[in-house]
Amino acid sequence: SLVVLFGATAGAYGAKLGSDERELILLVWQVVDLQNKKVGTLHKSLVKADNLDLSDQCREVSGLTPEGLGKAEPLDRVLQQFSQLVSSDLKVLGRSSYTLCSDGQLLIRQVLHPETSKKNFLLSDCFYSFYDLRKEFHTCYPSSAAVKDQTIKTMAEYLGLGTDEAEEDFGVWQVKTMVAVIFSMLSEGCNHVFTEPETVKHKYETGPCSKSETVDSETVIRARGLPWQSSDQDIARFFKGLNIAKGGVALCLNSQGRRNGEALVRFVSSEQRDLALERHKHHMGSRYIEVYKATGEEFLKIAGGTSNEVAQFLSKENQVIIRMRGLPFTATQEDVLGFLGPECPVTGGKEGLLFVKYPDGRPTGDAFVLFSCEEYAQNALKKHKEILGKRYIELFRSTAAEVQQVVLNRYMSTPLIPTLPTPIIPVIPPPYTIATGSVRDCVRLRGLPYTAGIDDILEFMGDATGDIKPHGVHMVLNQQGRPSGDAFIQMKSADKAFMVAQKCHKKMMKDRYVEVFQCSGEEMNFVLMGGTLNRSGLSPPPCKLPCLSPPAYAAFQTAAVIPAEAAALYQPQALLPSTRTPQASAAAPPTVTYYPAQAAQLYMNYTAYYPSPPVSPTTVGYIAAPPGAVAAAATATHTPILPQPGALVRMQGLPYNTGMKEILSFFQGYQYAPDDYNGLIQLSDQARSVLQAPKEWVCL
Repeated sequence: SLVVLFGATAGAYGAKLGSDERELILLVWQVVDLQNKKVGTLHKSLVKADNLDLSDQCREVSGLTPEGLGKAEPLDRVLQQFSQLVSSDLKVLGRSSYTLCSDGQLLIRQVLHPETSKKNFLLSDCFYSFYDLRKEFHTCYPSSAAVKDQTIKTMAEYLGLGTDEAEEDFGVWQVKTMVAVIFSMLSEGCNHVFTEPETVKHKYETGPCSKSETVDSETVIRARGLPWQSSDQDIARFFKGLNIAKGGVALCLNSQGRRNGEALVRFVSSEQRDLALERHKHHMGSRYIEVYKATGEEFLKIAGGTSNEVAQFLSKENQVIIRMRGLPFTATQEDVLGFLGPECPVTGGKEGLLFVKYPDGRPTGDAFVLFSCEEYAQNALKKHKEILGKRYIELFRSTAAEVQQVVLNRYMSTPLIPTLPTPIIPVIPPPYTIATGSVRDCVRLRGLPYTAGIDDILEFMGDATGDIKPHGVHMVLNQQGRPSGDAFIQMKSADKAFMVAQKCHKKMMKDRYVEVFQCSGEEMNFVLMGGTLNRSGLSPPPCKLPCLSPPAYAAFQTAAVIPAEAAALYQPQALLPSTRTPQASAAAPPTVTYYPAQAAQLYMNYTAYYPSPPVSPTTVGYIAAPPGAVAAAATATHTPILPQPGALVRMQGLPYNTGMKEILSFFQGYQYAPDDYNGLIQLSDQARSVLQAPKEWVCL
């Protein structure tokens, strides 16, 4: 038996059904006995939506009103009635089983499954298998229009069925016409057999992906704007009703190994991918998610892997993966198993643990853990931020793709730090500078809407805008160049900053309240280097991990602008002498890195903090200058020549208040360059103050 099903939402109709996230308001159905060519009672049921505001198209096509829908039952009650009435009709017809049959796939995949998922109730098994009448019709009548161009009306016209849509209620005509089309397909001339129903996957299947796999670009999308804590199961739930390929969710990570709010999703077919694109700007909780086309190459870059260790770890299928972060570097497998305890046993014991390490074998503090069921994983997540040793441990849901991306792409495929990158020093042209003293004449705004701009901040400040220093508003961007929700503002005095902090703290900007803290210029620079600042005081940057290779910067061909006193710093050869022969070096003139004169502030960028520090919006990448600029910079001032390779050491893990005396005392008994770092390379006071800020030093 078939149950012919038709439905409508409060929004778009036809080919755009479900694309606007509007709720279901109408269900019409009828049971069809295919063997005896009999039908049961035709049922029509209105559905009460949470939002009864109907679109103009819905009002015009359906003739329904909010008043009429207000008296209807909610969707869960209507679906219960559906099951009861279908069972009753089957008994009357002497049948016992049935499969749904709908006009296309939108009602099942794009309306019923997403809506019930959001409302947190389960659909019965009958909604996971159905026949697409359009596909069945095209199979029976190959000369008819393409499947994507079929409608109930075109199918009826092709068969010459004389039905008048105006004579019947909306929904009733559609179901009666679909039944008539089915009987025509069952006639002696066609003898069509319904054999291969469409299926909807009950759950997303995890699994590894190899870089050698071939991934069709017509099956991949990119989802952007995801909450940072989203797991692969959350993303699969967002695309509920569509079939995602096994292991087809790949969460994207930034250069610090943290999720950046994007994911690549691979579907089983291009048809499913096209339906996924219709969910552009649908909501996950309170956030809308952008959905775009992507390529198979992009998917493999994120999800593909070839490590035997990772492949073995992920070989156990249908496991829940949890990521642990912040483990002590001395933590062992026994320590982790003891931390998790007997209430959340790890699959395979020690075999269910995978520690992430740097290429030289040192631990990163990350690990992945396998659990056989959701219950054990939930018990593990309850230990989020509990203490192991002297550190609190963070636990998050993870995916197979994230395991491969973290272990292979981030840690295993590139050297830890192949060369010491050229430091970026501040170029702050007059007439304005960023304060570096201890006077608390600055304020920090935290929790800004991501759409907020300078104008919004000035409006938020109100009358206090007159007390802002010229060029004193500094928006803070993250390493992806997007707003971080923070901003720093330099006031004319500490009293003005205090008044602003008192007046504007937790004041609303758009739909969010904004926290305002008074701080100093020194603290402002400290936060920009990765520290934290709140009303309780200042906390140092969470920089406990080894440095990673810095991101690549784009090169632009512009005129060279560089302070003469800092020209030497911009020469890579001054920090890392070339290992090539003099002849080769002579053939390739050295490059000078420089910055445009309009840059307002630049910070040392050779330390990648974990998590990533905010970045000034005026930060630009370092740029290779033409050879002419090199000659000009070289003749402008004396260029110090550093010792040959092997004379350079890098110190890491220094206390934040470390000065020159402490460093020289630390190296007491060893030979070092007679001049200190400041004496070797001539710096301005501004450049020297920033060079002294980071947690790492370069010693000669």
